[in-house]
Amino acid sequence: MQQHAPLRSAIVLGLCLTTAPAAFATDWSDPFEVGKLAPSASGSINFHACSDRDIQAPLTIVDVVDRTLCRNPKSQEAWANARFLAAQIGVAKAPFLPSVNVNGAAARNWSSGQGVDVSYNSLSGSISMAYLLYDFGGRDAALENARQLFAAASATQDSVVQNLFLSAIQGYYQVNATQAALESTREAERSALASLEAATARYKAGVATPADKLQAQTAYSQAGLNRIRAEGDLKNARGTLASLMGMDADSDFVLQQAAASPAYTQFQSNVSELIAEARRRRPDLAAAEAQVKAARANIQTVKAAGKPSVSVTTNLGYLDKQFSDSTRSGAIGLNVTIPLFTGFSSTYKIRSAQEQAEASQAVRDQLNLQIALDVWKAYQSLQTETQSVQSSGDLVASATQNADVALGRYKAGVGNIIDVITAQSSLASARAQQIQATFNWDIARAGLAYAIGQLDDINVVASESHQ
Repeated sequence: MQQHAPLRSAIVLGLCLTTAPAAFATDWSDPFEVGKLAPSASGSINFHACSDRDIQAPLTIVDVVDRTLCRNPKSQEAWANARFLAAQIGVAKAPFLPSVNVNGAAARNWSSGQGVDVSYNSLSGSISMAYLLYDFGGRDAALENARQLFAAASATQDSVVQNLFLSAIQGYYQVNATQAALESTREAERSALASLEAATARYKAGVATPADKLQAQTAYSQAGLNRIRAEGDLKNARGTLASLMGMDADSDFVLQQAAASPAYTQFQSNVSELIAEARRRRPDLAAAEAQVKAARANIQTVKAAGKPSVSVTTNLGYLDKQFSDSTRSGAIGLNVTIPLFTGFSSTYKIRSAQEQAEASQAVRDQLNLQIALDVWKAYQSLQTETQSVQSSGDLVASATQNADVALGRYKAGVGNIIDVITAQSSLASARAQQIQATFNWDIARAGLAYAIGQLDDINVVASESHQ
């Protein structure tokens, strides 16, 4: 039994070597604390914690944005990408620490020849350590590259959140607008029915021609067709909003009606100031700038890879054979690696990194120009829609009066059905234009805030939508 003691020792050593990494990973799962750099459940945008509010209760614009940010897969993807690149910072920090490797082996050896059979157990183990002393800044450049890529991912995450924020606002107002449009078509249908009943009554009284009744019937049928199409538009808008909120398109929910928003002019300020503000706040520009810095750091990383590196190494070994004395060994020294020739690989890697940096700068410069154009267009759109809202209100008021007068004249026998149908058609058109103008103004307001980079506070949006 004594001859098996080394084998048992080898088994114990093997079990220790197998379980040690697991214990290390359990106790030191994030030694560089990179998990604190990236969010785990919410982005840097300031919005309410995810809620489980019943979707059968009327959802406000705050609830819609909240559910979109919390449940839309795009936001989860952005957060996961940020956490991935945060982990890459830990990978880049690893070369600043020494690497330690432990090797162990247990073997049963045997040989035979000339009538002699020999068998014995052997146990060996070794531990080696290497530490990089100097590499011409390669580690520092790699770490800077990882940090800038994480900064770009964080800014991109903010950009994704703002895109979802805007989409949620657009979806909320789109459902409200299509609901208002449906009510408008129903009102137009009721007006057309009143005209048909008046024409029918006059026809039966013998004071109207069959043409009057047929024209009124045609107008009524057209109004019904418009209502049916409006109902379909509303269903599509609700399905789109449900999908944004992370639900199936056929999910049922109740949406609170948007309060009327007067077309005030709080954004009427200097456009140049708005452009400058956008360049300070836009997360996509911050991401592009971080990509440029990461590309520049990558140039230094590639250059350092083609230069010498100096490391200190050490090794301790142990060998135990069953029928011989155990031996121990050790060594310590410096290791210098000098790349003499790599087939011009380093040359072209450096050139590739330099061109990549140039491309990143061009993307950033193009985005810088695009931001100015986005702000300019959004500003002009808001001014246009502000005037449109005011004009559409006047249009509805005059069209309503005209339709009432036309129907009254026809019932009194001093007008004709063509005037009534024309006036009612004009009123329906005016109502549709007012609904569209109000919707466009709400979207233009949010669009300008998005272009500037201020679409980052759900409380602001909620309060503005009820002013």
